[in-house]
Amino acid sequence: MSKPPSLARASAPASIGNVGVGFDVLGLAFDAVRDTVTARREDAPGIQLGHVSGLVESLPSEVEGNCALAAADAVLQAAGAPCGLTIDIHKGVPLSAGMGGSAASAVAAAGAVNALLGSPFSLSELLPLAMEGERVSADPPPWDNVMAALMGGLVVAGRIDPPLIRRLPLPAGVACILFHPDRKVETQRARELLAPTIDKNIAVEHARNMASFVAGCAINDLDLVRAGLRDVFIEPQRRPLLPELEPVQAAALAAGALGCSFSGSGPSVFAWALASDLPAVERAMAEAFRAAKCDANAYDAPIDSAGLRVESVE
Repeated sequence: MSKPPSLARASAPASIGNVGVGFDVLGLAFDAVRDTVTARREDAPGIQLGHVSGLVESLPSEVEGNCALAAADAVLQAAGAPCGLTIDIHKGVPLSAGMGGSAASAVAAAGAVNALLGSPFSLSELLPLAMEGERVSADPPPWDNVMAALMGGLVVAGRIDPPLIRRLPLPAGVACILFHPDRKVETQRARELLAPTIDKNIAVEHARNMASFVAGCAINDLDLVRAGLRDVFIEPQRRPLLPELEPVQAAALAAGALGCSFSGSGPSVFAWALASDLPAVERAMAEAFRAAKCDANAYDAPIDSAGLRVESVE
């Protein structure tokens, strides 16, 4: 009988929650940076935090306060495995940046533990377990970043209970740029800004935009993508979180972007553009941030980015 593996390592990408128009419904994997989690088998029961590296040097050591540990625990409990775990975390995705940092840690941890245990769960079965990691960041946990980091590409939540999650087609020749300004926005705080009701006219326009965007992606119609990639629902309520958004957005659109909006709850800002227009869009957004005296780092990645990846099992 072969000895079970003692170590498994997995990584998950950053992600763009909402993709502008799809609040809590759409998510886009953004493989510019990744979190990597290593799960080590221990004889003693329980889960402990091991080495933390990358963009941070320390993270909460309690399961209920750490996205990766909570996701790892959910997988371990669901599998009924008798072993314990030590979890090492390498943070490549910035926290409180609107880049799905908590989701990347949760998905990478769920994937590493699943691999360590012999992969008892499929990707779709891992989703609710990774969501228990995201719950640490916001409760109830939003689906957008987690499903995108897990599955890759552009993902839609067609139904929550029971989950119906699908990857969508992506238009040809389109690229994505993201700027992370020197700000931090906590997901829970950003959600608390949102009004409990919405005006009927805004609801109709939002539905029109989302339908146009999804249809445009599905049939490769960039006119529909451009028409739909506008957030009239959530973005206006969150603009106070980043006063620089309006000039950056205007600069991106003037340079040829198909659309530009907050990534998730912000403060990061993303734009879609034809690959041929992307350099001009990037320069315009960078100049707008400079003019606003706001430092911002640029990232780019294919819009058809990979999701969860098992790096090694030993």
